[in-house]
Amino acid sequence: MNMASSVQVKEITLITPSAPTPTQILNLSALDSQLFLRFPIEYLLTYEPCHGSDKSATLAQIKLALARALVPYYPLAGRVRARKHGYGLEVVCQAQGVVFIEADSNLDISDFEVVPLYVTERRKMLSLHVVDVLKGDPLLVVQLTWLLNGAVALGVGFSHCMCDGVGSVGFLNSFAEFARLGKCSSNPVWDRHLLDPSHYGFDSVVGHPEFNRVTDFCGFMTRFAPEKLTPTSVTFDKILLGELKSVTLTSRLSELPYTSFEVLSAHIWRSWAKSLNFPPNQILKLLFSINIRERVEPSLPAEFYGNAIVLGCAQTSAKNLTDKSLSYVAELVRRAKEKVGNNYVREVIELVSQTRASPDSVGVLIMSQWSRLGLDKVDFGMGPAAQVGPICSDRYCLLLPVQNQTDAVKVMLAVPTYGVDKYQSLLLKNNKSSSC
Repeated sequence: MNMASSVQVKEITLITPSAPTPTQILNLSALDSQLFLRFPIEYLLTYEPCHGSDKSATLAQIKLALARALVPYYPLAGRVRARKHGYGLEVVCQAQGVVFIEADSNLDISDFEVVPLYVTERRKMLSLHVVDVLKGDPLLVVQLTWLLNGAVALGVGFSHCMCDGVGSVGFLNSFAEFARLGKCSSNPVWDRHLLDPSHYGFDSVVGHPEFNRVTDFCGFMTRFAPEKLTPTSVTFDKILLGELKSVTLTSRLSELPYTSFEVLSAHIWRSWAKSLNFPPNQILKLLFSINIRERVEPSLPAEFYGNAIVLGCAQTSAKNLTDKSLSYVAELVRRAKEKVGNNYVREVIELVSQTRASPDSVGVLIMSQWSRLGLDKVDFGMGPAAQVGPICSDRYCLLLPVQNQTDAVKVMLAVPTYGVDKYQSLLLKNNKSSSC
């Protein structure tokens, strides 16, 4: 079934906070203001039919809950602009509102268990795609789509400059609590000044490979045009993850066993590189977000919802990545994680504010770990989400939660079509013979 043509928008409304909120201008942090983060985080959550529920009552309940959640999270109802003086962004808070869309569809909830045929197949599940918030567009878009038999799909798009994954899910939980209980105990913290530069003059990218440019030996980005990509989705359950870990036990380069993330990300990166036939001398990077809330000194407040992430960067040549062991690659990931402490974060803050340092795309695979955010537990009164994923599949790799399997991870990645069969074969292959 053509998913795009089977969604019809019924109504678009602007939802404003349900109570008066401060009228003010708030500065975003240096991390929030990065060029790298000027795109939306877009989630797609599906919910099983809730028997006995009335559509109009459910719709009214969801819209009221959104308006209530926008009171403590009132900056999300504002608009972002560049600061007039100096680097960075600011939010003009005047309760301008967020966009709410209601839509109908003849899709069944089971249709979302199938891998999309192309990267934008589910675009209509969030019909308004905000590309540039600096043009005055809303910072939050919510779309409720009625599926067959009373099931629901909820598409949500956050401007990434306002929050990271942890912060966005904090808002979703508050929104859901208002819908489910009519009240919420959340106390979100703004405090973006905690991640402002101290201006001690650090401006060297040495030690920060995430910002270094590498030579392009293969027309790297031409391989990743959206029309050349095929979405893939592979689930690793506890047994498969255990098998991957066992591969590294005899050849690990550290005393401590590798974590599931270190081993799985290494395996994905390696399978991706092997399937795409990069020149041996092409430098490749795995970039992955690291939550710094507990890594900075002092640690950030518990309900801080701004961007509290920096990029870990594992880097090696295509030859090393494809020829060396899984343990070698897992060790690269581990070392990239271990580098990130308070000083490292402060250096990143100085770099992005003083030199506007930003990651390049050449040689890069970006990975984001949505599996630990709690998206699968967001409950609007319809039970936990049946499926969690992005609106659009992309060349960014997402690690997603799997319903009722806390130890399982779904790996979603759009791969250049010429390498997709090899990638999936390598990903599912028991790597003992080739990785030890």
